[in-house]
Formats: sequence, C-alpha cells, structure tokens
Amino acid sequence: MILTGDESHWFDSAEAAGLMDEVNAWWEKWHKAGKIEQGGAELQHSSTAKTVGPGPDGQPTVTDGPYLEIKEVVGGFIMLVADDIDEAIAVAAGWPGIRLGDRVEVRPVMER
Repeated sequence: MILTGDESHWFDSAEAAGLMDEVNAWWEKWHKAGKIEQGGAELQHSSTAKTVGPGPDGQPTVTDGPYLEIKEVVGGFIMLVADDIDEAIAVAAGWPGIRLGDRVEVRPVMER
C-alpha cells in the first residue's frame, strides 16, 4: 500500500491533528484484524530527499529532491496481509487521507 498525494496538507499542524486521529483508528482496526504486516514507514517531506542516478560519465551522481518533479509524492508505505488484491483494496479504501485527495496504490509484493 503506497501512500501518495500533495504533501502540502500533511505537514499542516491544524489539519494533520484530526487526520492523525483517523489514521490511528484505521491502523488500530486493521492491525487487530491481522491485515497489517510488520514494516512500513511514514516518509519525511520530499524536500529532504536525494536522488542517486547515473551522471554524464556513467558514475553515480546525487541530486536534491525526489526523482520526479510532480505535485504528488510518495508519503509512505504500509505492508498489508491479504488473501488477494481485492481484500487489500478493501483495506486500502478506508485510508483517511483519501478524503483529502490522497491516493493509495495497492500492489502485490514480488515473491521469488
């Protein structure tokens, strides 16, 4: 479950206070149901990101910021436990940030 959106409201203390109460309730509900795997993280503001990529000489080079310069950024990820993609979507559909315009990408983990 990859959390994306316009991060401008994520760091607004007035808006984040109520949202975090909803997030904590969502987390508790699905954790008790056994649908959240250990792991996941909330990420810092994208302004703290560094991107490592190939430089002109083929050697790694570091630039400031996320890889893509877009309005929506990745804000975090949560590892879910689900029987199938439909169950994972049902869990993700209740993510509180969706009502503020955030999106949740649900993608199975590669098993090799």
